Amino acid sequence: MQQLDFSNSLHSLLWGKILIPTHGSDPMLSSLLYQGGLADFWLTAQKAGIELDLIYLLIATAVLGAGIAIYLLSPARPVYLIGYHVYKAPDRLKMNTARFMSLSRQSKLFTESSMEFQRKVLERGGLGNDTYLPQAVQQVPATPSMAAAREEAEMVMFDSVQKVLDKYQVAPRQVDILIVNCSLFGPTPSLSAMIVNHFKMRSNVIAYNLGGMGCSAGLISIALAREMLQVYPNSNVLVVSTENMSQNWYNGNQKSMLIPNCLFRVGGAAMLLSNKRSDRRRAQYCLQTVVRTHLGANDESYNCVIQEEDEQGKRGVHLSKDLMEIAGKALRINITTLGPQVLPLTEKARYAINMFRRKVLKARVKAYTPDFSKAFDHICIHTGGRGVIDEIEKQLKFSNDMVAPSRQTLFRYGNISSSSIWYVLACIEATGAVRAVAGHQPLECGSGTLQQSSEGVTSA
Repeated sequence: MQQLDFSNSLHSLLWGKILIPTHGSDPMLSSLLYQGGLADFWLTAQKAGIELDLIYLLIATAVLGAGIAIYLLSPARPVYLIGYHVYKAPDRLKMNTARFMSLSRQSKLFTESSMEFQRKVLERGGLGNDTYLPQAVQQVPATPSMAAAREEAEMVMFDSVQKVLDKYQVAPRQVDILIVNCSLFGPTPSLSAMIVNHFKMRSNVIAYNLGGMGCSAGLISIALAREMLQVYPNSNVLVVSTENMSQNWYNGNQKSMLIPNCLFRVGGAAMLLSNKRSDRRRAQYCLQTVVRTHLGANDESYNCVIQEEDEQGKRGVHLSKDLMEIAGKALRINITTLGPQVLPLTEKARYAINMFRRKVLKARVKAYTPDFSKAFDHICIHTGGRGVIDEIEKQLKFSNDMVAPSRQTLFRYGNISSSSIWYVLACIEATGAVRAVAGHQPLECGSGTLQQSSEGVTSA
């Protein structure tokens, strides 16, 4: 029998044709392999003169299998939060309740009913007298414009990025990936391009600009950063979260669209993440998991927060009266997904027993809500308003002490949208409460009251 040369047999192997010999070899070669007769298969291969090719095939298959197994079983690359910076606006932009009401009245744009509504929201919203509003909306009347919006964006982003890079001694050209999120302001060039241009980052920096994702975008950006760091080894990511008031101030009288005027304030944060082993020692936290729920397929959820014009053609952001109910639904789905990953065994057992009694035994017992305070030492709740914090505290049975940092942040800075959880974390750190215990100090960060909701868990 004529022996197949290696190149021809390898080509045949790749196309699955070596088991159908073409040079007079035994036609039973193919069937023996499928029947499991490996010894007979080898003997037949010897007779056919292709035992060397068979060895190459087996070695190649073993190496390929080992490679796939290593890839599938190897742990994900760690994602370290090296550090972050939260923006503090200059004192000239401070806005107290009395001045807010005075400017609104002087503008002569609002009816008495609208003025009274704004006063009630300000009194009940949980904001203090030291929050910040951009210069453009402190004019009489407010002068929202593209130029003013750019000025606000540059003020917040450039300061935050500069300080976080300086603090952790990272040069702008050392940034590998840049992710910027801002829901209501999407200029051209983009916000990420503005940062690249201002800091003269290198031409191959990977830049993303996320828009329209509301308060949940902060953790969505972190989730994107995590995915990018699984793909690009030995890299770092700069994440910038902010919102813009200058171009989105509402001058109409539709009450559902006046709420953002009363609650949203100037803010932003810059975060530096890395998957470099060398950054492990100086990193403040290590990201454990991120859970995300998207309810956009549901019409009520989709329309609960929407930018549109009122009947007079004035643009603003409409907040649905069902917002809290929808946010609660998203939170419950998130917690159901997150619970098995973080809850202690005792809480999992209680939940399972309760579920068994209700679903299998049809017992009329109240659904058991796990005690998440046993899973986390600290909670960072989005400062969407007093109602948002109260609802999460109620649903998850958190103690007043656990939600106090979120209430304090809301009082001091207001609703700073996607960056709010970083202000809450800064508040917790300021008390000296976050300390690494045996290498781990769980921390939950919850954000999002739109169609999307995200929860992130880190350890110190």
